[in-house]
Amino acid sequence: MIQTRRRFDPASIKFVIFDLDGTLVDSRLDLVHSVNAALRHIQRPELPDDVIASYVGDGAPALMQRALGAEASDEGLGRRGLEFFLSYYREHKLDHTTVYEGIPDALAGIQNHGNGRSRQMAVLTNKPVVPSRAIVQALGLGRFFMQVYGGNSFATKKPDPEGARRLLLETEVRPEETVIVGDSHVDVETGQNAGLWTVAVNYGFAPHTLQVNPPDVLVDEPQELAQVFG
Repeated sequence: MIQTRRRFDPASIKFVIFDLDGTLVDSRLDLVHSVNAALRHIQRPELPDDVIASYVGDGAPALMQRALGAEASDEGLGRRGLEFFLSYYREHKLDHTTVYEGIPDALAGIQNHGNGRSRQMAVLTNKPVVPSRAIVQALGLGRFFMQVYGGNSFATKKPDPEGARRLLLETEVRPEETVIVGDSHVDVETGQNAGLWTVAVNYGFAPHTLQVNPPDVLVDEPQELAQVFG
């Protein structure tokens, strides 16, 4: 189902920015396994899958800080955990990660919106840029995007608008002609901070975070994304 709080004209949209984890790809298991591997490495108890998944969205450092809880104040422990997490995830990022069913068709529909025109699209994620680009390419999504930026591409991460604004400069598109699509409040706030339209998905990692600050449009299924831009 598509829920609309504030309607935009699809014909006016020239650029669409996508989050990665929980929006385009289901990377839940690989992230969970990597966090628990890091916790084992620093001799800390593992966490349930759902708990770790709820921590995703603000980048690797924040993910490990949340996993460590009160012990995150131990800088040495946190550093060792983060370093192991990044190393482990680098090797295991594609063990179980898949593209959500319906996403390739939705991306094709959003990109080619009639009248012989093609929308530009990009990925802006808080995941480190190297594994992000590797995942996009390995899963066959690279052909859709003119750029993929990660959480370490800029001095700040989402919801700071720095990354979104850089993409607007590169594409020479105005904020009111741009939509950001994501699965959490982080993406909605990023869009609001940059003056973009916001679309959120209910099938991702953090649908509960969308209740306090709802997006302009909310969809339940990947297949519905193309309808929003149709």
